[in-house]
Amino acid sequence: MDCRSAAHALTQIATLLELHGEDAFSVRAMHSAARAAAGASERDLADALAHHGIDTSSITPAALAVLNDLAESNSSALLERLQEETPEGLLEMLRVPGLGPARIRQIHAQLHIETLQGLEQAARDGQLATLPRFGDKTAEKILKGIADLRATGAFVLWQHGHAQALRLRSAIAAHPDVLHVEIAGSIRRRAELVRDVDLVAAVRGSPSVVAAALSHMRGVREVLGGGGRALTLRFDDGVALDLVCVRPEQLALALWRATGSGSHVQQVTARAASRGLILAGDELRGNDGALLPVNSERDLYAHVGLAYCEPELREGAGEVERAMEFALPTLVTEHDLRGALHCHSQYSDGGASIADMAAAARGRGLTYLGVSDHSQSNPYAGGLSTDAIRAQHDEIDALNTDYQRNGVAFRVLKGIEADILPCGRVDYEPSLLERFDFVIGSVHTRYGMNERQMTDRVLKALDDPHVTILGHPTGRLLLAREPYAIDMRAVMEKAAAAGIAIELNADPHRLDIDWRACRMAADCGAMVSIGPDAHSPQGFDHLEMGVAVARKGWLSAHNVLNTRSVDDVLAFARARRARPTIALHGA
Repeated sequence: MDCRSAAHALTQIATLLELHGEDAFSVRAMHSAARAAAGASERDLADALAHHGIDTSSITPAALAVLNDLAESNSSALLERLQEETPEGLLEMLRVPGLGPARIRQIHAQLHIETLQGLEQAARDGQLATLPRFGDKTAEKILKGIADLRATGAFVLWQHGHAQALRLRSAIAAHPDVLHVEIAGSIRRRAELVRDVDLVAAVRGSPSVVAAALSHMRGVREVLGGGGRALTLRFDDGVALDLVCVRPEQLALALWRATGSGSHVQQVTARAASRGLILAGDELRGNDGALLPVNSERDLYAHVGLAYCEPELREGAGEVERAMEFALPTLVTEHDLRGALHCHSQYSDGGASIADMAAAARGRGLTYLGVSDHSQSNPYAGGLSTDAIRAQHDEIDALNTDYQRNGVAFRVLKGIEADILPCGRVDYEPSLLERFDFVIGSVHTRYGMNERQMTDRVLKALDDPHVTILGHPTGRLLLAREPYAIDMRAVMEKAAAAGIAIELNADPHRLDIDWRACRMAADCGAMVSIGPDAHSPQGFDHLEMGVAVARKGWLSAHNVLNTRSVDDVLAFARARRARPTIALHGA
């Protein structure tokens, strides 16, 4: 690792220590070490430490331990622990200009806000102003910081972009000349990260006149491209809106075009031309020049001889070729899900009891819940001791007995999210792992391994016959932590051969694996498990975006483990334990 990267890591640690309320001395010590690393005479950290290129005389033992860790392993166990301990939404808040870790800690502790969206709402509705040492001016500064973040064109999570789109759609729909409004663009395609909002409005009268009127709506700070039916509006809160106004009969084609992507639009346009049709603007004409009616997007695809492409698929990534053959998959839906297999309870770092989590799962129409609290090597997340496992299993048995006695068709499964240790061993002894109905194996430490090391580590873990699912396989946190280096094809090939599912972790900060890797999993024949990683009853809402990513990755219900019945899931886990170890790629 180079010294500048080490300085950045130390600065991150200092910020997270302050966010967690650690003492000021520890925070200053990390900042001081960061300055020393940044000013090193050598570029390589290990060389700088070995040749006294960094003055370590004033560096505390704790900070020096971090530097040595970074030099030896290219990662920091402390940084990884702090990142895992910190709610992902708080990491996102750190990107807001002018909002420091001390204020974020206060907001989280007193208002229990964990998302950028929640922070903005609290600033708008007066909650922030009620906090000690905040007031209206501080709330206004935070709103300005969020606006500045958006104004830079920075990406936001899909869920935040979607919330902005819903708010703007409602505002535009309130105009008396607007008949209908649709969300388009990357939000409709369910991209993990989005920059702006795209809306298409069907209007009465002249589209350009209505567009001009909407440019004066409340909160608009800047108008780009005025004078026509399409314009970009920039609002005081930093949100950018690309708006297209059309006549009602043009809505379907305008929506299709605004949904994109550019590559998909180009390929479909070329397909139309190959059949003698002209697809230009918001009109489709035959080779005789006659206007062809397009009342829906399905009409467009039918006219050009293609199977209908769902919005999630429109990335120009082979879907048009498959649509020409009418060979697109039947995509999985949320209704297909029968259970959830990655959920946490109060036994580790969850915020609700197992009974409450089960009730929430039942409320969503699911028929089973897999409780998978953290294992003992993850103490910062409340990893379970052997005694805690026994107590949890007794509680689950009692719940299942009650369900059966009362004729409730629901079951709680005994799972665990077991750490994959740096050596590749799965946490707990085999005799203890045998007690679980299923095991999720996850990497939570040593993200700095190189690709070969990390791949070997995970492949070795997949040799363990107790592992049913590989959890969040790349370790990424969107907008906060890059994926670690790993050969996912090698992992997926081995998982497929061994009968292990690959997780699509549906937490909106993870979405790991992503939609591209979903396609790889299907190509390799590996099963995918859509896990909400729910830490509260509200966490089951993650399933919506998880399914969207699976659909974007071309997955059908038969590709997804938790579309199966509880008996079939248990059979899947038993089949894995009965299989011999599969040696692939040097594993």
